Order: sequence, then C-alpha cells, then structure tokens
Amino acid sequence: MAGMPNSHRKAPVDVPDVSDVPDVNTVWLRVFLEVARHGSFTVAARALGWTQSAVSRQISSLEAALGGAPLFDRLPRGVRLTEAGRVLVPRAEAVAEVLHGAGRELAALREVAGGRLRFGAFATADAALVPRALASFRARHPGVRLTREEGFTPVLLDRLAAGHLDLAVVSTTGGAPLGSYALHHLLDESLYVAVPAGHPLADRPGPVRLGQLADADWISGSPRPEGTLLDAALRQGFRPRVAHVVGEWTAKLGYVATGLGVTLVPALAAESVRPDVVLLPVLDTGAPARAVYAATVRGRSESAAAEAFIGVLREVVGEIPAWGPGPDPAHLP
Repeated sequence: MAGMPNSHRKAPVDVPDVSDVPDVNTVWLRVFLEVARHGSFTVAARALGWTQSAVSRQISSLEAALGGAPLFDRLPRGVRLTEAGRVLVPRAEAVAEVLHGAGRELAALREVAGGRLRFGAFATADAALVPRALASFRARHPGVRLTREEGFTPVLLDRLAAGHLDLAVVSTTGGAPLGSYALHHLLDESLYVAVPAGHPLADRPGPVRLGQLADADWISGSPRPEGTLLDAALRQGFRPRVAHVVGEWTAKLGYVATGLGVTLVPALAAESVRPDVVLLPVLDTGAPARAVYAATVRGRSESAAAEAFIGVLREVVGEIPAWGPGPDPAHLP
C-alpha cells in the first residue's frame, strides 16, 4: 500500500516452485536405496520380498522420471552406482528420513504422545473442573504441549472459530450462539445463593426460592441481570437490585461475608467458599442455571489430543458430587 512505512509491510512469503519437481514415487526411492546398499538387484529383491524383475522395473521407472540418465551400471555380477546414482543417494536418504520423521510425528499425534492442544475456559470452570482435568491429562500425556486461555464464552468461541484454539470449555450463560459448534456436554450446573453466616436463612434446612431474597442487595459481575446467573431471578418473577458489581468469585464472597449483599454461586465455583459464608441450594423450577460444554468447531477434524482432553473432562465431571465440587459440607445448611 502506498505510503505505508517499510516496518509495517509484510515480507513476501517464499513459496517453492513445484513446476519443475520430478514426479517421483517414493517406492522407487526405497528400491533405489536397497539396490545401492546391496550392489545387486537380486539381493535387493530378496530383502524387499520382491522379484528381481519387479526391482528392475522400479529402477527403470525412476531413471525415466529423472530424465533418463542411468543410476546404475549393470555389471556381469551385480550393479555399481553411476555418477548420477551417487548424486541421488544422499537426496534419497534425506527424503526417506523426512518421511520417517513425519511418520513418527503422526504416530505421536495418534497416540497423544506429542503435538499440541490449545484450549480455553470460562473463569468458573477454572476454579475446579479445568485444573483437575489438566492435572490428569498431563499425567497421562506429558508429551503434549498445552496452552490455556481464560475468557468469557463469546470471546472463547470467537477464538475457536478463528483457529486460535482447538477446544473451549463454555457455558450457556449469556445466550452466546452455539449453533456452528460441535458441543460435547459436560454437565448441567446447579446454583447456590451465598449469604453471610448470620443471615436469617442460613440455618434454614433445604433449598430456597430466590423470591425469598427479592428485597436483598445483590452482588453481581454485571450491573444488569440479563445474560448472567441472575437470569434465574428473572425466571422467578423479580428483578434483583444489583448493589455491587464485582467480577472475581473470591471478592464476591468477601462482600457477602461482610453483609453487603448476597450472590449466586454456580456449583463449579463452590470450592472457593469461605467459612463465614453459607451456600443455600436454589430451588429453580425453570431450566438449569447453565449447561457446560466442551466446544469444537463443527466440520473441523478434532485432534487426538482434543478428543482425549474431552474424555478427561468427562471423567472429572463424574468425580464431582451431584451438588458440585463444593465446600466443606459443614458450611451447607
């Protein structure tokens, strides 16, 4: 672009010109190296389990593809490399090594013994689900290079669609469009309301309806309840009064502990509860608070590492009690 500083111009990408690359069958190269190694069509044929005539045909085809120069002098007893053959040997060996290396790397990918996995997760999943899955996955597949991002579900989905992530742990909170993704269901998360230890409902047995807290001050990650966990309150017919906007879970619980309000806590974040806060199960006759999925891009092949990580996530979910990873039961009513 005219006027663009040189420092901002993209360097041209060198793309190899393949128009003059000979059309060579790698089987021919394998046969060529066997003949060169043994100095004999007969011995090479025996090593390959072929007939001598088949070996001869492969060498003739290779010579024709490379311009017709003979690669071997045919002697009364065996064969000897020509100058053209001597030039070809190191190059054929290099091709063979590259193919062997590719085979090893592809086998490592299939066996989840190598490669990489780039994944993201929303913050609450990072409280318990993801660390447990990550520890288990690393123990089983130490050769896989792992990178992790944290973010809101819509951002993670954008990163996934753009090819920057291989997998994302996402939730249905906020109504992000999920139609173009392959969704691997992990769990339907239950909700708790966190109240200070001295709250009138703290000693009440059984679940509570959010309507019982319609007049309370609420602590939320957003000033508007729509698209947040407070959607559950809207389903129960009241609009919660958000008194404090706090993003991080442990900070929210700090506000609760000092009596500044109450907040909703999903099961996956329940491990962060503190002893001066009580979690009350929420009775919600509507939809679950949110569904949690491992998302991949529909139509894009999943790597063996991604499939293995999804499997580990499901195993970890199976180890979490039905009420969530949660706090010490002594803090539950």
